[in-house]
Amino acid sequence: MKATIKPVQVGPDHCFKFKCHQEVECFTKCCRGITITLTPYDIVRLKNRLNLSSEEFLAIYTQPRLLEKTDLPVVTLKLLEDEDGPEKPCPFVKPEGCIVYEDRPTTCRYYPLGIASLSYNEEADDGFYFFVNEPHCKGFQEDHQWSVRDWRLDQGVDIHDQINAGWTDLLVRKRSFPPNIKMTDQSKQLFFMAAYNIDKFRKFVLESSFLERYPVDQKTLISIKSNEVELLRFAFKWLTSIFFTK
Repeated sequence: MKATIKPVQVGPDHCFKFKCHQEVECFTKCCRGITITLTPYDIVRLKNRLNLSSEEFLAIYTQPRLLEKTDLPVVTLKLLEDEDGPEKPCPFVKPEGCIVYEDRPTTCRYYPLGIASLSYNEEADDGFYFFVNEPHCKGFQEDHQWSVRDWRLDQGVDIHDQINAGWTDLLVRKRSFPPNIKMTDQSKQLFFMAAYNIDKFRKFVLESSFLERYPVDQKTLISIKSNEVELLRFAFKWLTSIFFTK
């Protein structure tokens, strides 16, 4: 088990030194023995990168879990069995690095940062971040300085957070519910499909009686037919309407 240093809260203007590259002694060690929760946009990026349907990607590379305190389903990246060590590696890491780097998950983009709040409210610029400061990591010894804000921008985290905002809002809303309020299995299945299985959700919207029961204006209909990001955003709005709108 990896030892970690107790998290220290930092804000967007906090500065730190860090750089990861192939010459760093610990290169790719952070890609082993990890739990990576995949966001909806992560799945879209990765399944397109691998030329798979969302159904295929979910079956091959992920495992479902229930998020603690929300009872909502999430998916985590399925690690590989490794005969050379006790810690399972990410399926996309090779000795030369990440083979899906341009489409890597949001969690990987944040590293060595973590975010302690699920809320990505752009208007509240006082995010609670912390360092995933693992003792083996030599990246902190590199002489390259960042602010938290600049790191997020450089790693492309901002666009991921913007697209996933509706999903994170759903998680935050459900987390505020009393523990005794549980979702039915059918509700969890609907949430899972709309949030993670984008190809199945598209068929659900366009090839069933969905549009007869849930009015969609023509502009939105055109956009969700041609743009997966807009379809994701539509999915989040729909989930909000059925679970949280009276």
